[in-house]
Amino acid sequence: MFRRGEPVPFAFVAEADRFRSNVPPPPRERATRVQLAGRILATLTVVASLVGAVVLGMPALDAHQPGTTGQRQADSAPHR
Repeated sequence: MFRRGEPVPFAFVAEADRFRSNVPPPPRERATRVQLAGRILATLTVVASLVGAVVLGMPALDAHQPGTTGQRQADSAPHR
């Protein structure tokens, strides 16, 4: 490929990784109790829904054995 002869207009971006500021960032705000409770509640809701999906989905994940199910129903049905 060929290189362009024109200068790169954003040359300062290449120098940005070498720039270090002497100004520290402001300290992070601490979360209030209401925010913490909301985060915990949201996390518990997500975890409970995932566990519920697994529990409700377990019967569908079991290996289906067609011979035993029909035999159980026939054994438990009253004879006429």
